[in-house]
Amino acid sequence: MTLVLKNPHKSARKPKGDGHLRRGEILAAAEKIFIAEGYAGATIRKIADAVGVSSTALYMHFRDKDQILLEISDGAIERLLNLNTDIGGRQIDPVSRVRLMLEAYMRFALENPNTYELVFCGSGASISVEKQAGTLELGDRCFEKFSEPFREIAAAGRLRSGTAQSAAEVLWAGCHGLVSLLITKPNRTWSSSEDLMGVMLDGLLNGLVTD
Repeated sequence: MTLVLKNPHKSARKPKGDGHLRRGEILAAAEKIFIAEGYAGATIRKIADAVGVSSTALYMHFRDKDQILLEISDGAIERLLNLNTDIGGRQIDPVSRVRLMLEAYMRFALENPNTYELVFCGSGASISVEKQAGTLELGDRCFEKFSEPFREIAAAGRLRSGTAQSAAEVLWAGCHGLVSLLITKPNRTWSSSEDLMGVMLDGLLNGLVTD
C-alpha cells in the first residue's frame, strides 16, 4: 500500500458554481501561511490550495501576495484608527482617553494574535516602500489620533519628562512590547493578561503624568 501525504495547508477544491470566492477567505488563509512559513515561504499556490481554489481564481481578487499582505495590514490599522477616533472624541480627561486607547490596542492584539504578529511584529522590508506608501500613511494617521491627548497633557504642564511626541512613542512601545511577548511566547507562565495590562498602564501613566 502506498501512503499519500497530504499538504497540511490544502483544503478541498471548491466545486465550480460554488459561488464567488470571498476575499475574506483568502485573507484569513494567507494570514496563517505568512505566520507559519514567513513571507518569503508563502506563495500564491499555497494560499490558493489552503482556500481550495486555483491560483487563477485567486488572481481574480489579488494581483500578488504583496497586495494580500497590505490589505491585511490596512484592515488592522483601520480598525485601530476607528477605535482611537471614537475614544478621542469622548469628553473625558485626556489621561483617561490615553488609557482607553492603549487598553483597546492591547485587547485588539490579544484577540487577533495572528493579525497582530503579522502586521506589527514584522519588519515589512519584503515589500517596497512605494507599495507600502498608503499603509504607512494610514499608520501615521492612527498614531496622530493617539497622540492628540498627549498634546493636551503637555500643554497643561502635566508631563513629568519628555515631549508629547516622545511620551506617546514610549507608551505605545511599552504596550507593544507586552502584547508581543504574550503572543510570541505563549508557553511561558504569565500572570493574567488583564493584570499585566493594568500594571503596565499604571506604571507608565503614573511615571509620566502628574495628577
